[in-house]
Amino acid sequence: MMWNIKKTRVQMAFNADRVMMAAKTPLDQVFTYFQTTSSGLTDEEVEKRLSLYGKNEVAHEKNKKPLVMFAQAFINPFVSVLTVLVAISFVMDVWLASPEEQDWTSIVVVSTMIVLSAILRFCQEWKANRSSEALQKMVTNTCYAKRAGCRAGEISNEELVPGDIVMLSAGDMIPADLRIVESKDLFVSQSSLTGESVSIEKIAVISNTDFAGNSVVDLDNICFMGSNVVSGTAKGIVFGTGNSTYMGTIAKSVAGHRAATAFDKGITKVSLLLIRFMLFMVPIVFLVNGITKGDWLEAFIFAISVAVGLTPEMLPMIVTANLSKGALMMSRKKTIVKDLNAIQNFGAMNILCTDKTGTLTQDNIVLERHVNVDGTEDKGNRVLRHAYFNSYFQTGLKNLMDRAILSHVKELKMESLSRSYKKVDEIPFDFQRRRMSVVVEDLNGKRQIITKGAAEEMLDVCTYAEFEGQVCELTEEMRNKAQHLVSEMNAQGMRVLALAQKSFLSKENNFAVADEQDMVLIGYLAFLDPPKESAAQAIKQLHEHGVEVKVLSGDNDAVVRAISRQVGINTAAAITGPEFELLSSDDKLKMVVKCNIFSKLTPMQKAEIIHLLQADNNTVGFLGDGINDAAALRESDIGISVDSAVDIAKESADIILLEKDLMVLENGVLEGRKTFGNIVKYVKMTASSNFGNMFSVLAASAFLPFLPMLPVHLLIQNLLYDISQTTIPFDRMDNEYLQKPRVWDSGDLSRFMIWIGPISSIFDIVTYVVMWWVFECQGPETETLFQSGWFVEGLLSQTLIVHMIRTRKIPFVQSAASWPVILMTCAIMAIGICIPFTPFGSAIGLTPLPLSYFPWLIGILLSYCVLTQWLKTKYISVFKRWL
Repeated sequence: MMWNIKKTRVQMAFNADRVMMAAKTPLDQVFTYFQTTSSGLTDEEVEKRLSLYGKNEVAHEKNKKPLVMFAQAFINPFVSVLTVLVAISFVMDVWLASPEEQDWTSIVVVSTMIVLSAILRFCQEWKANRSSEALQKMVTNTCYAKRAGCRAGEISNEELVPGDIVMLSAGDMIPADLRIVESKDLFVSQSSLTGESVSIEKIAVISNTDFAGNSVVDLDNICFMGSNVVSGTAKGIVFGTGNSTYMGTIAKSVAGHRAATAFDKGITKVSLLLIRFMLFMVPIVFLVNGITKGDWLEAFIFAISVAVGLTPEMLPMIVTANLSKGALMMSRKKTIVKDLNAIQNFGAMNILCTDKTGTLTQDNIVLERHVNVDGTEDKGNRVLRHAYFNSYFQTGLKNLMDRAILSHVKELKMESLSRSYKKVDEIPFDFQRRRMSVVVEDLNGKRQIITKGAAEEMLDVCTYAEFEGQVCELTEEMRNKAQHLVSEMNAQGMRVLALAQKSFLSKENNFAVADEQDMVLIGYLAFLDPPKESAAQAIKQLHEHGVEVKVLSGDNDAVVRAISRQVGINTAAAITGPEFELLSSDDKLKMVVKCNIFSKLTPMQKAEIIHLLQADNNTVGFLGDGINDAAALRESDIGISVDSAVDIAKESADIILLEKDLMVLENGVLEGRKTFGNIVKYVKMTASSNFGNMFSVLAASAFLPFLPMLPVHLLIQNLLYDISQTTIPFDRMDNEYLQKPRVWDSGDLSRFMIWIGPISSIFDIVTYVVMWWVFECQGPETETLFQSGWFVEGLLSQTLIVHMIRTRKIPFVQSAASWPVILMTCAIMAIGICIPFTPFGSAIGLTPLPLSYFPWLIGILLSYCVLTQWLKTKYISVFKRWL
């Protein structure tokens, strides 16, 4: 018996011997061996096995429990620094202090910083996880399964259990590990498992059952989850689901481990850069204060506080908040983000490669004409009748043209034709032959093969043609006339298929590609898929936003040109797949840059074109929905598919569009750029501010006889500044920023810090001078007033920099921040001004500032803004960029 049903849930592991036994079991015993029937499992048995084996899901990074996430929010290097400071403060201010001198202020303030930082991070990550989970549920993969008492129908892959009967056709992902029991020209790509790009034929009956030394992936009658059907049809029995599959064992070993993207690496570089500055500055601050003040313990605590002020502890939270908000906003615009980090590539994309059908066109193909070989209308419907048999009897993936034929026949009420014929065999479609055949037999036993496909490929297998009911040899002159007729219809934007047949066959079964020869050409089918009204506008807007659109299609050159021309794409430079194949490597690179129109491409040529564009330093997106697009989706920087796509296309994509429309995509591109822009804002604000503060602290430590601020002042100032940054994800971006693709540039960050950071130091030093000479804060008795003055000025200048850096324009006048940012920064500035006047301020060693201080403060802040704006214009003129 294959399974021994137990009441307790079984945790299955991949077992090569079990797979070998499944492969060796004779075909006449497989249903018994797998404890199922040819009709499938009953609902009761499905429920029982579902409870036993669980859902058909491979291991993935599980959503963490709230308590675990909250605990992990405390685990990061920045919180560790704060925790050390709390411990030191407890020892010095409470444990070693006498009862009347015990002071809990620093401990309470720093502990508040730790808890508040953790709560903010937890809230953002919890919301991001919940949002990501909800978005993922909007995209599901399905399969066709047969269950007892029901017709074969579409079910979610997750619902499959061992013993289920699954039907496969071209374009399907293999939903579980299967033993094949029926197959017809079944070719499967196992590249996702083995890396081998060549498709492998799978068959139901194998002659050699000696598998000694063979890998399980080489078994001819076994299909594994994660591979995909390239062509043909099959029926299989599920024998492995979820983590017990071959793919599941691989997934378990890598679950939770994701390769770092360019975006991840950029964020890491920023963090390491700031931490390196901190590690360089803190020892210097410690030594300078220890030498000049003589109190080494106080100098140490101050240095630790400076370290806290220089660490970007909110960076993870801000990045997570921006990405999750971007994903949510994009979902409202019918764009589902499978991987949050793909948003960066979305904003950076400068070339979009797209297929034609359904993207540039309405995806509503109609059969416009069915004509005889000589171009006359098929008034007797003979051509239509043969086309109907071909589309009706095929069991593979019915494409839009098949549906158009069936729909047209239904309108003419000719569906009863199928009752007079029965299907004998089928030769499924594949992307090399670009045609498919069915073999039918009428009530009199007359057997014929009917083939339809791309015109050029069909002419290659036709030796004869039918004119006015007479079969004659297909001469070269007639071939030229046929190609001219097809070209004329193509030029009108119609996709043309040729139709051929061969009668009185002596063969009874097991028809193959070799039988598609010496065919009789009988006519043509012309389909029309009009351009979308929105396509031209969408392409125009994508161009305006710096995204070049290239069409990569397997369709006829004339059709692709006609449709592309109608939607506003320049068709002057175009090339076909066969022409492209003959070029040298250097010429191919030149051609992909030059051309916008690529037609008659094979799936691998699409992937090659994308690879060549990437080699030319482009960020390339690819929009596709077919099995022939899977390789290109994987090769691209950002794979984009649609919810109605075949499973392998959705699995290969980073972004899923709920509407196959370039307008939806254009909205997604803009949202991706907004998200990326807001992250860059925070990074540049934090980096430049921290860089400037280093010089301020160093100057004060060297020349003042007392600390410029107490450790607790630095911590509270840092806490308030961090809170002011939490609204950055809700800020707007200037329209000019959204016009161009944006890429991560670590080098620009260093340059930005060196230019902008020292500005704050200049005005910090001006504040020192004012407090020293104007307010005569020159000794220990007035150090609290000095510290209060710098506390307020430092906080307000740090908060104002948000508005100065967020735009390349004049802030408040030419470009205003969003209301959440304005309200939060104003609130933090007001709180900072008020703290010295409150009992809390007195408790932490601050003193009320005289009214005469505030005109100086206003003058310093205005001068700070003016100098920053002037330097901003210089920076932009020199480096041609800001954010």
